[in-house]
Amino acid sequence: MFGLEGLKGIVNRLITSATIDKKSLEEILKEIRTTLIKADVDLKLVDEILEKIRKRCFEEKIPAGLTLREHALKVIYEELVNLLGGEPSELLGKKKIMFVGLFGSGKTTSVAKIARYFQKKGLKPALICLDYHRPAAPEQLKELAEKINAAFYIDESKNPYEAAKKSLEKFKKYDVLIFDTAGRNALDEELAKELKKLAEIIKPNEVLLTIPAEIGKVAKKQSEEFNKLVGITGIVLTRLDGTAKGGGALSACAATGAKVKFIGTGEKVDDFEVYDPKRFISRLLGLGDLQTLLEKAKEAEIKPEKVEKFVEGKFTLQDFMEQIEAMQKMGPLGKIVQMIPGLGMKLPEDLMEKQEEKMKHYKYIIQSMTKEERENPEIINSSRIKRISRGSGRPEAEVRELLDQYNKMKKLLKSLGGVSGLQRGKFKELAKQFGFKF
Repeated sequence: MFGLEGLKGIVNRLITSATIDKKSLEEILKEIRTTLIKADVDLKLVDEILEKIRKRCFEEKIPAGLTLREHALKVIYEELVNLLGGEPSELLGKKKIMFVGLFGSGKTTSVAKIARYFQKKGLKPALICLDYHRPAAPEQLKELAEKINAAFYIDESKNPYEAAKKSLEKFKKYDVLIFDTAGRNALDEELAKELKKLAEIIKPNEVLLTIPAEIGKVAKKQSEEFNKLVGITGIVLTRLDGTAKGGGALSACAATGAKVKFIGTGEKVDDFEVYDPKRFISRLLGLGDLQTLLEKAKEAEIKPEKVEKFVEGKFTLQDFMEQIEAMQKMGPLGKIVQMIPGLGMKLPEDLMEKQEEKMKHYKYIIQSMTKEERENPEIINSSRIKRISRGSGRPEAEVRELLDQYNKMKKLLKSLGGVSGLQRGKFKELAKQFGFKF
């Protein structure tokens, strides 16, 4: 899939090339242009940002202590952040939030995800179904609410106006009321009347529009139309994990002035985060995001020293087994390692493929090892592999694969120099310029 992810490879070449001069940098800028266009970013916006990068790289005085290479990376990072949104915006405190969006945009799932987000912040949310046009909508909301153990309301008369009125009274002591309105295939008069009337009843503090990332540049038109209809205060961009067109939707939303407040990054209810352009671009370029990594570790109740041990490459197979379940709470392993500065651009592309399913098998394999083998994997020879294979019910090839990947990951992390390695040299200088906290 050729999307914004292609920028990672370009940045890797910028960092690792033997020499960087004006000619080689021009070639890199051409590649960035092609990548942004293929990611469905508006052509005019692409040319504008490339011109800004070019002028800053070649005309701006390079800050003391930075080479042209480092200056160019800093400029590319800053301009991409500006293109895709600027500063993050959170929603905290007691609120009434109305979700709107087209049919199939991931609205109901996003309602549950944001409820879960508020639960993590220590707030008490309630979910209210106002969609009685789609037969399965009430049942879907009910299932999602029960999954996260959140209060919900479905009106027996299937009247969205009565549901809104009754829920305001029923949940008046709750911190956050989240209203799931009906979606449509297109904006029509019926939708317009219903949404306007519901907004008058609810008087929401926030009106969030859900837009699927694959919609691309059309996001601009949709956000403008919904804004005229009910005055949206923010956008939730869904399915950003599964499309090459995320850049188009992000840049289109930015062009309207509508702030992207949250992004959906997967199918699970916890695959939802505040949209922070700086962190987003940092991960995208392979520069990592330790701040988010530590936040996720805290949510999963993983102690900071455990994360540091992983970064230092000092973990054993015993540590690995103990942390499999906790790490899965943090999200897919492939996403986690992308948050470690430098690892995202050095990691072999196939290393994390299908890793989630393999994790289950790896756990069976490690459980079949002796305590000594878990602590000192280097003693595992052919006869031990056969015994471990029989005990776990997994093929010998899979036991060898686990040991091979364990050694590769450990070697790779050690090559980065652990936490101290991130605090000196090139990454330290970049950290200072970008404001990263390593």
